[in-house]
Amino acid sequence: MASILMAASEGLPFIKTGGLADVIGSLPAALTDLGHEVKVVMPLYKKIAEKYMNDLFFTAEYTVSINYQEVPVRIYTKMVDKVCFFFVQHQGYFERDTLYGYQDDGERFAYFQKAVIEMLNQLNYWPNIIHCHDWHTGMIPCMVKETHDFDARYRSIRFVYTIHNLAFQGNFGPEMLDSCLGLPYYLLDNGNVRFDGGISFMKSGILYSDKITTVSPTYSQEILTPQYGEHLEAVLNMRKYDLWGIVNGIDIKSWNPATDPDIPYHFDKVNLKAGKALDKKSLQAELGLEQNPDVMLVGCVSRLTWQKGFYLMMEQLAAISNAPIQLAILGSGESKIEDAFRELETNNKGKIAFYKGYNEALAHRIYAGSDLFLMPSLFEPCGLSQLCSLRYATLPLVRETGGLKDTVAPYNEYDKSGTGFSFAAYNANDLVHTLYYATDVYYNRKSDWETLMNNALNTDVSWEKSARTYSLLYNELMGQ
Repeated sequence: MASILMAASEGLPFIKTGGLADVIGSLPAALTDLGHEVKVVMPLYKKIAEKYMNDLFFTAEYTVSINYQEVPVRIYTKMVDKVCFFFVQHQGYFERDTLYGYQDDGERFAYFQKAVIEMLNQLNYWPNIIHCHDWHTGMIPCMVKETHDFDARYRSIRFVYTIHNLAFQGNFGPEMLDSCLGLPYYLLDNGNVRFDGGISFMKSGILYSDKITTVSPTYSQEILTPQYGEHLEAVLNMRKYDLWGIVNGIDIKSWNPATDPDIPYHFDKVNLKAGKALDKKSLQAELGLEQNPDVMLVGCVSRLTWQKGFYLMMEQLAAISNAPIQLAILGSGESKIEDAFRELETNNKGKIAFYKGYNEALAHRIYAGSDLFLMPSLFEPCGLSQLCSLRYATLPLVRETGGLKDTVAPYNEYDKSGTGFSFAAYNANDLVHTLYYATDVYYNRKSDWETLMNNALNTDVSWEKSARTYSLLYNELMGQ
């Protein structure tokens, strides 16, 4: 069994902006259940400090060099079940209103990564494997191998690098190589970290790690192509034999329709139909929709961005609003998408509800009370929403890309198999055709629909299987 340090920019139960936080909140615990020792390190953000500071234990203090100055680092720890979380404190860098999107993001996360590397020495803690996540930690393998190779303790560490979303790469100016990262300029000259005239944290992570993973088997193949490779496909093809696609799971204790405190009526396979009907009625009332038990209620919980396929919906708003459905949308994002959904709600009161923003408890109620869940993404490395909807026996309607293709089996009307509905081409007509096909099954083949609901409810969306695959990867790295 391995000793593993996971380095990430966010993680539950402390802070979340996206699916990375869900992974960090669930995978370490699943790996400890398999016998591994797993610890996590992340920045100490403002919101974490405000909520948890009194529960954190001061562990170490030292400095790292940033912009040719020695900058203080303070390390705090907290146990969550069997997993130890380390927090890197620097009030100037991390105690801000949001996590990302600042001019000095490169400097901030260069500091974080340097602090993580030196933390091992300060605490005399030497994991077998450092598992780095996304661009925010992509320089750790490079810095260890290029600047600590003289030290056998660092030399013995193996590195895994997980790409959660290739679209965000951590690309910065070349001057950062020396000033913040303390790396020689020949790494720019030889191309190891060079990208688009500057440096790329993500490219570095791909090239310097021993193994690379991404969050679904299909996405691991998609990113080898120009369509999905985000200009890194050539680099990824160089490492394709070290690239693993491992689908995410979800925390099935938090997402459990039998015990979920955020939904008014609980259900399992015994009272599935009755329980969902009550949750649906309650959701209709909460959102101001007509309380009709017979109409198909379509839910959608998402960031409202181009990536999530909402431009397809905007092409066909008339056809969607005329469909024999109710529509409940929860999310925020691009203003033109928000404006289109707000107008759609105004023109279809009682039929369409749009809640701008994010409300975790309402999200649970939409998963529980909807009949169909809409997720027509342009690309989706893994996706968690479709896994949550399956957990609540709400059938996903997805585009066949990335993790959506790997986790949703399309309805087969001949053998009654499947857990949802899907379409392949990124085409608005195909989306509408599939939506209308789902309504036909819902209204005219009720026994088939109930079979699909049971199929969905019985789908294993836990971390157990994926954690075993990660365990195989770690053991392979350690030569076991």
